[in-house]
Amino acid sequence: MDRIIMHIDVNNAFLSWSAIDLLKQGAKYDIRESYAVIGGDEEKRRGVVLAKSNLCKKLGIVTGESLYSARKKCPNLEIYPPNFKVYQYYSNKLFELLGKYTPDIEVFSIDECFIDYSKVKKLYGDELEFAYKIKDEIKEKLGFTVNIGIGNNKLCAKMASEFEKPDKAHTLYMDEIKEKMWPLPIENLLWIGKKTSVKLRELNINTIGDLANSNPHELSKYFKNQAIKMIESAKGIDDSEVITTYVDPKGISHSTTLPYDYTNKDEIYKVIGELSEKLGISLRKQKKYCHVIAIIIRDKYFHTFSHQRRLKNATDLNNEIYEVAKQLFDEAWNKEPVRLIGVRLDNLTESTYHQLSLFEDIDLREKDKKLEEVVDNLKDKFGHQIITMATLVENKKDKKN
Repeated sequence: MDRIIMHIDVNNAFLSWSAIDLLKQGAKYDIRESYAVIGGDEEKRRGVVLAKSNLCKKLGIVTGESLYSARKKCPNLEIYPPNFKVYQYYSNKLFELLGKYTPDIEVFSIDECFIDYSKVKKLYGDELEFAYKIKDEIKEKLGFTVNIGIGNNKLCAKMASEFEKPDKAHTLYMDEIKEKMWPLPIENLLWIGKKTSVKLRELNINTIGDLANSNPHELSKYFKNQAIKMIESAKGIDDSEVITTYVDPKGISHSTTLPYDYTNKDEIYKVIGELSEKLGISLRKQKKYCHVIAIIIRDKYFHTFSHQRRLKNATDLNNEIYEVAKQLFDEAWNKEPVRLIGVRLDNLTESTYHQLSLFEDIDLREKDKKLEEVVDNLKDKFGHQIITMATLVENKKDKKN
């Protein structure tokens, strides 16, 4: 039986979730129906448009442009700061609702996920009817809209969810690819970045269909090992599995918008180290351990994606969190300049069973744990900057030399 995968994507998540929160606080109108954007401090690097209403979109305001530029297009522009605690709350509510129907959910980012519907189709029937039911339930119970894409794999499901918006459900089965996907501009293909699309157009590859029917040998001259994967994607070929995410509303995360777009790995590793250290401290204060570590990346084009791993042994150690997060970044990064980086810990427990390895130094691990507890106490007493991870110190030394 062919797989049936769904991709659920919140429409204009940050603006929608901010709007709902403001209405709960007594706001007199819905900012989704006004000239409103979500953005940061206009005086700093964070002063860019993170999300915009449809009215702003009609005026030509785009995600990623400066608030100064946006205000020139709309003098009466309303600017609201992002509230990531609110966003995480509604994200958790979404995944909790979906979890009532199936445990087979892969959280892809804060506002989107995949569902393997194949395993529950016998329970709920036709997938398109189910998609409309879920879409309407989310709108009624949570107050925001989603798009749902349905396909035989994750790639096709995600492509389908990008068709007409908002509040829609679409299919993109393998036998619909030539009709629905191939006529689309090459830029619309999942994972094709701006630099890649420019090069493809120079090669007269302008649509997804052009790429699907291109010569892999010729393409490999320009894109090396990625050429085959690109052509397979254009044909809708994707065998990646839906990797179930344990959705724990008590998961913790830290993220930061960078002062400029980072392209240097060492700089990015430094940020990951700082975030890992904060999360490790939070875990130990709660006397908890994490089983799942995820990295969240947003590039300069505001494409957001995440990558996660379930650990063999739960941990609360800074360095173990850092090493896994760093590996996840290496595996997930598309080489585009990075604008935001985040680390999330999920599936938290209050105890851990540690499976021993023949090659593991248990004494050293215990020393690391005791050392981090001492450091935590020093930070509580003298401030966060009194001691930091050796990795971060080395990075600072390298910059001075």
